[in-house]
Amino acid sequence: MQPRYSLTHITLYFLKLGTWGFGGPVALVNYMHRDLVENKAWITDEEYKEGLALAQLAPGPLAAQLGIYIGYIHYGLIGATLTGLAFILPSFVMVILLGMAYQQYGGLPWMQAIFYGVGASVVGIITISAYKLTIKSISKFEFPAMRSKWLLWTFYILSIVVTVVTQREEIWLFISCGVIYMLLKAPPAWLKKPASAPVVLLISTGFWKYDTNVLPKIAVFFAKAGAFVFGSGLAIVPFLHSGVVKEYGWLTENQFIDAVAVAMITPGPVVITVAFIGYLIAGFPGACVAALATFLPCYIFTVALAPSFKKIAKNNTVKAFVEGITASVIGALVGAVIVIGVNSIKDIPAALIAIATALILIYSKKVQEPYLIGFAALIGLIIKFI
Repeated sequence: MQPRYSLTHITLYFLKLGTWGFGGPVALVNYMHRDLVENKAWITDEEYKEGLALAQLAPGPLAAQLGIYIGYIHYGLIGATLTGLAFILPSFVMVILLGMAYQQYGGLPWMQAIFYGVGASVVGIITISAYKLTIKSISKFEFPAMRSKWLLWTFYILSIVVTVVTQREEIWLFISCGVIYMLLKAPPAWLKKPASAPVVLLISTGFWKYDTNVLPKIAVFFAKAGAFVFGSGLAIVPFLHSGVVKEYGWLTENQFIDAVAVAMITPGPVVITVAFIGYLIAGFPGACVAALATFLPCYIFTVALAPSFKKIAKNNTVKAFVEGITASVIGALVGAVIVIGVNSIKDIPAALIAIATALILIYSKKVQEPYLIGFAALIGLIIKFI
């Protein structure tokens, strides 16, 4: 069947979405359904749902994976490549510009005042995001639902405790939870039949200031981040926090909060914060390496699985493995929120900004995160200078 759009049309659409699409992964995937299924009818609802299922099952940022899959539907590898690049490029350019400004002016009082308010607001935002991910991916906070999902809740709570105590993300815990849940809920057929073996398939802004020895470390670390994080872009936060702050010491606690804030105020995928972090570590080369290493795994997973995904999507063993990992990852996100909050909220005004942000997100569906962050920046200036 001849597609109703050209490769240029779909590429331009994702370029615009990457430029103006605020609201995080949930909002972005909803925009794609509204525009491409309901308004333009470029893809069918079934094709959209298949792409969304793949994006949820495979590791990597949700919205970027769905965009890559949509590009693949009618235009194969070239479509997936162009839509992925078009979606990511606008926000990548924006965070590089913000990184240059941050390096140049970050030490000035007015910039510190802005990020004082912004950092507190971000804690409120990721707290509510962690709550929404919990009830969406595990169950609502209702006894019957929690009882039926007791094992996922066990993984969730265990991951919170481990993250808070160790102040780092443990990949072995995620994989263990996935394997345990898979074996209990939907063991693979080869376990039931042991005879058959399984098949395992600008100088002042720090633009060019970098250490060549650190680039390979950036590549390896961010590749792991892209390969082991499932679902929402914010699920990558605890992994990044444990690595760039705790393990390697590349950023301070406040710099990390600022990096998350930058991702919140720019359109496109939230995971683009990796480019900002990479820039602070090793300039423009660091930003390129971090972004490429993070997004390449999800691109490879998507284009590799897309041709045969209808069969994979119905595999209960795969679904159970992902459910177990997801529960543990979201628990780690909650643990990271606790660690970040304790380390970054140092006084009552900052705590009030974080609480106010969370309450607004709970009781108002119309207010988007970039507006809250802008208002928090203004409050930060007022607190520090008046």
